Amino acid sequence: MSSPDWKSIHAAIWRARRAQLKPVTRLDPTCLDQLVGIDHQKQQLLDNTRRFLRGERANHALLWGARGTGKSSLVRALLNEFAGDGLRCLEVSLHDLDDLPEILDLLDSTAAQDYRFILFCDDLSFEPGDARYKHLKTVLAGSLEMPPDNVLLYATSNRRHLLPESADDNARTQVVGSELHHGDTVEEVLSLADRFGLWLSFYPADWSTYLQMVDSYFGDYCGDRDALHAAAKQFALLRANHSGRTAEQFFYSFNGAID
Repeated sequence: MSSPDWKSIHAAIWRARRAQLKPVTRLDPTCLDQLVGIDHQKQQLLDNTRRFLRGERANHALLWGARGTGKSSLVRALLNEFAGDGLRCLEVSLHDLDDLPEILDLLDSTAAQDYRFILFCDDLSFEPGDARYKHLKTVLAGSLEMPPDNVLLYATSNRRHLLPESADDNARTQVVGSELHHGDTVEEVLSLADRFGLWLSFYPADWSTYLQMVDSYFGDYCGDRDALHAAAKQFALLRANHSGRTAEQFFYSFNGAID
């Protein structure tokens, strides 16, 4: 297995069938300034990433919450912000987590030692009986061998704890003395999420924030802004969702005419 030329390649995707990294040549151009309504989450992840780039201790991050709220876009925007400072991104899908030991070996090689890598797992969640989540613990906490110092894991998920929780699991929780003792299943669920030192929550936008998102796409629009907002609201209502993703979709579908 060979690594890309990280001097010219800023991101790669793990291709399990070929057991190699595919360089990304068409990067998403999203910039931090384009992400509206998530200022707190943005600042927290910026600060964490800056510490990582300075070689200081930084936390693995779990970005969780509602769909279309900017979780993945924020990670991609970070790469555009810091690629010139040596940040690189490597995306690994849920189905390829068992390849993490080999991927970490590549990032611990001489060719990669001058760069710092975000290991990006997008839309991460596990179903009952899925044991692949255990491979993440190799990155998050190490095993006999600690993970490379130049690798940090950023994951996005719609689930706070990544694993499903059932009422039956919680029913096994007991109070012993003054302490709460969870059942084995709940403890296993929490043990994975607890390994992320930075938790960032993303919530659905209100209408005011949604319209700010719309305006960020229509900065040069010279027409009736109130009519534009009304059309954007109608577009969102038809989808029962007024997120950043919906604002982007409205922008792409807008034909310049407002009824």
